[in-house]
Amino acid sequence: MPADHRFARLAALPGRPERPEVWLLGSSPQSGEWAAELGLPYAFADFINPSGAAIANHYRQHFTPFGVSPAPQVTAAAWVLCADSDDQAERLASSSRMAFTLFLQGTFIPVPPVETALDFLAQHPGSVEALGRRRRSIVGSPIRVRAGIEALAAEYGADEVMIVTITYDHAARRRSYELIADAFGLARSG
Repeated sequence: MPADHRFARLAALPGRPERPEVWLLGSSPQSGEWAAELGLPYAFADFINPSGAAIANHYRQHFTPFGVSPAPQVTAAAWVLCADSDDQAERLASSSRMAFTLFLQGTFIPVPPVETALDFLAQHPGSVEALGRRRRSIVGSPIRVRAGIEALAAEYGADEVMIVTITYDHAARRRSYELIADAFGLARSG
């Protein structure tokens, strides 16, 4: 960056003396084309478009080892919520489902408390089914979530899966990440 650029102070990354690795995050066929053409690793936003496996496959088939990456790399980014039981996870997921349902209708709201979301979803019984056709979610107990993540990775032929968990309660979000880490035998830090 030029010295007078407002982000010039960000030139030094903590813990990494080299440049950050550039990836292309996308959710459409066009983003896959660009990633393949530019030789970039590709992260597909399955949480936006749940039909990206064919796009990821096209990316791999048309990858040009040109830029950053000598071979195609695929990450599938998914919406995941894990709790101690399937019922508890479904209950917690209601907050995100309400917010996303309204988002699709053009109404933007903060992620609501679970009780508010449950009331909304009870008053709009078809909204969850309609949302399910537009957005994949992996929701449940650790066993169910691990199976869902593994199935997603297999569907995409993904080298890795990135997860995002949207909940009203931060403690529930943190617990979700802990349960997922435990389900995959990953060590906790801090």
